[in-house]
Amino acid sequence: MAKQIHIRLEDALYEALCVYTETSGQSVQDCVSGAVMQMLNKQNAPSANSDAPFTFIDLFAGIGGMRLAFEEAGGHCVYSNEWNKYSQQTYFANFGQKPDGDITQVEAGSIPDHDVLVAGFPCQPFSIAGVSKKQSLGRATGFEDKTQGTLFFDVCRILKKKRPKAFMLENVKNLCSHDRGRTFKVILESLDELDYEVFYQVIDGQNFVPQHRERILIVGFDRKHFGKDIQFSFDITPVYPKPVIQDILEPEVDAKYTLSDKLWIYLQNYAAKHKAAGNGFGYGIAPLDGVSRTLSARYYKDGSEILIEQEGSNPRRLTPRECARLQGFPDTFKIPVSDTQAYKQFGNSVVVPLMADIAKLIVKKIEKMEKQGLIDTIVEVI
Repeated sequence: MAKQIHIRLEDALYEALCVYTETSGQSVQDCVSGAVMQMLNKQNAPSANSDAPFTFIDLFAGIGGMRLAFEEAGGHCVYSNEWNKYSQQTYFANFGQKPDGDITQVEAGSIPDHDVLVAGFPCQPFSIAGVSKKQSLGRATGFEDKTQGTLFFDVCRILKKKRPKAFMLENVKNLCSHDRGRTFKVILESLDELDYEVFYQVIDGQNFVPQHRERILIVGFDRKHFGKDIQFSFDITPVYPKPVIQDILEPEVDAKYTLSDKLWIYLQNYAAKHKAAGNGFGYGIAPLDGVSRTLSARYYKDGSEILIEQEGSNPRRLTPRECARLQGFPDTFKIPVSDTQAYKQFGNSVVVPLMADIAKLIVKKIEKMEKQGLIDTIVEVI
């Protein structure tokens, strides 16, 4: 909920502000809020000087799920980027820093040095027509040719410029089959051309939270730094006992989350129609002793994919706090936005404990290779 403040401005400053708002197309409120945010952002800017064992950057950061994960693994975030203004609000409320916007306009060289690049990049179509034509002519191609115009290109250009020791990328499971597998092929080829040893695996988040959520994780290590003999395995450590839906439910929930008679009837009729047609579409009642379907960014529309049964009443949707728990966010995580935005944000986010588990594996691997490299150097000297 927004708070109101009253400020006094000198005539000259007020007139200058009026001129600025007119030329920029922003309201006075947006200008003042932006100025205050910029001041606080500068004050809370992450320092590259830290006692943390490793540093990382948080690209396509969303609300900071990856940041929570890599901080849990001992890392220090030195840069973040997220274009959505509502996600920026949530990020600022929890980390005291507003992420940069529009990664396409950020110079790679201006980004601080870091050990690990972390990104949940959006999947966009990759055009390979130009690449195929160049190959037919015998001309060399690189990731710039293959990925220009996609947000994955921004990940590549930062990797090329900053050469972090490792990276972790996260995306939807369907990335593997997108465009008949061509998109994923381009991604792997591009990372290989940048001289990173790449590993990937589709992992289900239900090992850590009561939600069936399959995501592909792509991890890479710099061959220029560690050499070519690199091995890595996604040996996750599932939570035990396995969490169930009952674990994330709030004891008391506002009546506004209960479906209206009109919506409940519509969902039942919709499900019946598709069942008759042989389709599996319809609402989903989450089993209290089991796991739910995948939480999506469209959950704000009707909550149909994950409904909680209520005795003597229509089912209800999850509350934003329950969605946060379903993704493994701690209860200390602040939710400063509307329910609609919160549903979108958590639906677009990651399973935090799963990402933390992988982050720890990456850090452990880096430390092991660094130690081995030091030993090899000493042996050579002797």
